[in-house]
Amino acid sequence: MRAISFKARSLVHHGQRCAFSSSPRRLDSYGFIGLGQMGYQMAKNLQAKLPPDDTIRLFDLNKNAVQELAQEMKTSQAGGAIVEIAESVKDAAKDSDTIITCLPEPSHVKGVFADILTPDLPKKNNRIFIDSSTIDPSTSREVAKQVAAAGQGQFVDAPMSGGVVGARAGTLTFMLGAPDALVPKIEAILLRMGKAVHHCGIQGTGLSAKLANNYLLAINNIATAEAMNLGIRWGLKPKTLANIINVSTGRCWPSEVNNPVKGVIETAPANRDYSGGFGIGLMKKDLKLAIVAANEADAKLELGGRAREVYEEAEKADNCKGKDFSVIYRFIGGKE
Repeated sequence: MRAISFKARSLVHHGQRCAFSSSPRRLDSYGFIGLGQMGYQMAKNLQAKLPPDDTIRLFDLNKNAVQELAQEMKTSQAGGAIVEIAESVKDAAKDSDTIITCLPEPSHVKGVFADILTPDLPKKNNRIFIDSSTIDPSTSREVAKQVAAAGQGQFVDAPMSGGVVGARAGTLTFMLGAPDALVPKIEAILLRMGKAVHHCGIQGTGLSAKLANNYLLAINNIATAEAMNLGIRWGLKPKTLANIINVSTGRCWPSEVNNPVKGVIETAPANRDYSGGFGIGLMKKDLKLAIVAANEADAKLELGGRAREVYEEAEKADNCKGKDFSVIYRFIGGKE
């Protein structure tokens, strides 16, 4: 997805080092918890770009994914950090300076940190927890308070945009919610997995930015599908209509990059029977989280409820289930 238009900080390339430093570099230890489609690729890029004396410990409930990734890392010709397999989330965290989590749901984040933050966890006041999960800001703030109360360091939110393709290529955009003092250190870590970091403000604001953007994307996607269907039924050719929209005021990411009509944009999922891309289930989840966050902030959403119903109904349809979220065009009866 297109990067959100926040004012980005001026970033120093993560590979840049002082060639004349005479003091030995402090060795760093990382824990990576959550090796789904996104986390797997992110951890792979992080390990490959870390110095060879650093250590990364991997954990996921899917033991096969852990073993497969560890083997890929160890056989890679690129080198990178030392790879270890953790037996539990606590094992991944206990000796780590930085722990990165990439989990599916708020309940998973709560559960992982309940397992980590026990009295026998070694104290590290300078430990940093970077959560790249897309969850609601309230849950994120709650976990951040628990980390602080336990004296185990600081918890920041860094959800990302770019999908599995961006995770694999190392071109993700991160939206960071963290104290100013921590930003340079966290940027250097995130830039090993992505190409841009936007500091949005205090802890929780990265998620607020991500959900606000994805709320708009969810609405624009439905509107684009309806507009394309409307114009085509009036006799317009799909490419002609899309070209007009994309030089006019209706222009948006779903019309210009992820157009839902087959044959309009060559690289769009519509040309692959809506396979790949951003799954309709993920969009339904993000929209739900945005609505929850809006209610907590007393922000009125006129279209949110109906949009959520559309995604829920479409996800249940046999010809839409598991597809890219642009399959809404098919769900509303668009001509294919």
